[in-house]
Amino acid sequence: MRFALCLTQEHNLWLVGLAAVICLLGSHITFRLLQRLRHAEEGTRVAWTFMGAVATGATIWCTHFVAMIAYQPGIPVEYEPILTGASLGLAILGSALALWVANHDFRAAGALGGMIFGLAVTAMHYTGMQAFAVRGVIFWSAHYVAASIAGAVLFGALAFHRGHAAGRRDPVWAPAALMVLCIIILHFTAMAAIEIVPFAPRDGELTASAANLAMAFAVTGVGLLILGTALCSHALEAQSLAQARRRLVELLEGSVDGMIVEQDGHIVATNAAFASLAGVDHDEIVGGALSKWLPDIDRVPIGALTQATLAAGDQRSIPVEVALRKDDQQARPSMIYAVRDLRPRLAQERRIAHLARNDSLTGLPNRASFLEWLTRQTDENGPCAPLALLSIDLDRFKEVNDVHGHAAGDQLLITIAERMKAAIRPGEFVARLGGDEFVALMTLQEREDALELVDRLRDAVTAPVDLDGNQLSCGLSAGVALWPQDAREISSLINNADLAMYRAKASLTTDVCFYEEAMDKAVRARRRMVQELREALDQGHLCIHWQVQTAVRTGDITGYEALVRWIRDDGTTTSPEEFIPIAEQSGLILPIGEWVLRTACAEAAGWREPHKIAVNLSPVQLGHVDLPRLIHQILLETGLPPSRLELEITETAMIADFDRTTHVLRQIKALGVAVAMDDFGTGYSSLSTLRAFPFDKIKLDRSFMTELDGAPQSAAIIRAVLALGSSLDIPVLAEGVETHDQLVFLREQGCDEAQGYLLGRPHPTVEGAKSSRPVGIWHDAA
Repeated sequence: MRFALCLTQEHNLWLVGLAAVICLLGSHITFRLLQRLRHAEEGTRVAWTFMGAVATGATIWCTHFVAMIAYQPGIPVEYEPILTGASLGLAILGSALALWVANHDFRAAGALGGMIFGLAVTAMHYTGMQAFAVRGVIFWSAHYVAASIAGAVLFGALAFHRGHAAGRRDPVWAPAALMVLCIIILHFTAMAAIEIVPFAPRDGELTASAANLAMAFAVTGVGLLILGTALCSHALEAQSLAQARRRLVELLEGSVDGMIVEQDGHIVATNAAFASLAGVDHDEIVGGALSKWLPDIDRVPIGALTQATLAAGDQRSIPVEVALRKDDQQARPSMIYAVRDLRPRLAQERRIAHLARNDSLTGLPNRASFLEWLTRQTDENGPCAPLALLSIDLDRFKEVNDVHGHAAGDQLLITIAERMKAAIRPGEFVARLGGDEFVALMTLQEREDALELVDRLRDAVTAPVDLDGNQLSCGLSAGVALWPQDAREISSLINNADLAMYRAKASLTTDVCFYEEAMDKAVRARRRMVQELREALDQGHLCIHWQVQTAVRTGDITGYEALVRWIRDDGTTTSPEEFIPIAEQSGLILPIGEWVLRTACAEAAGWREPHKIAVNLSPVQLGHVDLPRLIHQILLETGLPPSRLELEITETAMIADFDRTTHVLRQIKALGVAVAMDDFGTGYSSLSTLRAFPFDKIKLDRSFMTELDGAPQSAAIIRAVLALGSSLDIPVLAEGVETHDQLVFLREQGCDEAQGYLLGRPHPTVEGAKSSRPVGIWHDAA
């Protein structure tokens, strides 16, 4: 009853309403600052506590003194300045202690902080009442004083408990209202506890109006302090939050992976990449639980990559990779998830696995798959059924590439591969090894089963293919090797099938051959010789022998021919007629020819007598346009004058590409190197060749010397060649001179030079070749 009477009869209700508004706004600011304090970083908590204490203390004090202005006891009042200032200090210090306690995380922290707040309000009020002076006697009601203290502590505890439980962005009007009740109940209950008995007024004492005016200035100053503090706190908070949000958004959106930030089990931020991956809008994700999208998220460890399944919005299950990091820098830890879509990587892995086992052009199994299938079929724990291995090579495929281009060739291969795949039956296997090479495998009962598979594949290969109006087709050559009849090892089986295929390719009557050991010995021997010849070149088992060339009339030495010899480890010598053709077929003639030319020039450059040297060139060497550059480089390296070098070529070497060969020879001749026509009379012997290129010498083939005694035609041909050389002013050298009669014949016919066993056998050194010349034959020939 006394509380209601005090409120309605002894207070100015307009000023009471103003005090309530100030109290409500200040209370709202207080709990906003408490929220910010609870989520502040370690280094900023003191600053936020200070601002919260100032705002909260000023709110209490301002509410109290505005309400005191509204109090109308009917007599003049005075306010003692020191105690008035002390009451403000108590309000601020008490508020600081209350906020500091409420900022802790134990369960009763909010209620305990609220109780301290209630006591701070009580201390502020009653200290302020001690500064309240009137011309009269003040009587206090102990019951109302106790009620005011209890009400302040109770509602303070309730207010801070609700504020402590509120989230960072939750509304705080409910705890603010409880704080208003705490302050108002304390004030008006405490004011109802007093009763003033006035004295008679004296002249000159402070009037109530003057006191109110002083209080108005004081409250205005404190109100400005509150407003300034509130504005600063909100400005700092807004700026801090804006910067944090901006950095977070930039960080999240700058990632190509889906990014999620989670706090207290709720998603607080995500980026467009994750929203796109989940197939929903951004707003549908924020605020929800991450387990809705990643059901297995609880098993994702911190700091590791874990594969999981994303439940997309359209009911799809998407394989993803999740990385988790924990941010402990804030008061409330954040869980940061990076979610990467694994579909592109899994698709790429599947493609890589497919390419590792299949041909990239045709899609057929490749060599790795073929070897795996063959190994599985021939394994002792496998089926162990007889097998037929078909080594297949396409005929005329190079012509398709040369005439129609590689794109047409690729399309032809694709079509043939599709047909071959369609032609095979269950239990059969076909693969492409590369280029135009294919293999096929099948289990068989009879030898003829393999021929039946060849017939089906032949039909698939030879059927014309229409490409851009052109009918393209290829032939087929196949070699068949049977397991286990022909081989017990996989490598031998493959090699045998290849040997049979090469024989089929060389045959004019059939396009399929079965492996036969006796018929393939020559191929094996040739392969073995290629390997041995390569080793001989690497290990220095090749050497040069020199054979003297002599002037027929005088017997003077005109030069030496460099002849390559292959001496094996056991001391035996392999004839050049045997290994040179194999070297030309295998391509080894290029390094061998370069070695011979360089070695011969280096040796000749060290001779005391500057004799000319003759070196043979293979047609394969002439086919390389960089031959003149190589010759020039060797001459510079060895120091041999170009005029001492003579290169011998056969007319056959010029027939394949006459224009290009002539161009190369002219470049060689421009270096100052002589060029001789070797083995003249055995090839085309076309006079147009002699007319097209100015040869420096004609070498008559040795076969004419061999047949000179028994075939009159040989003598006639020799006379004709010598007459031709004389007419063209080209010296002629006769090879293969082995008898005295042959030498006499050449002298009588006017031959320029001769070479043969009669005149000197090949020798490893030039001194040995010179010393092997016979003595007295020139006198006898004369």
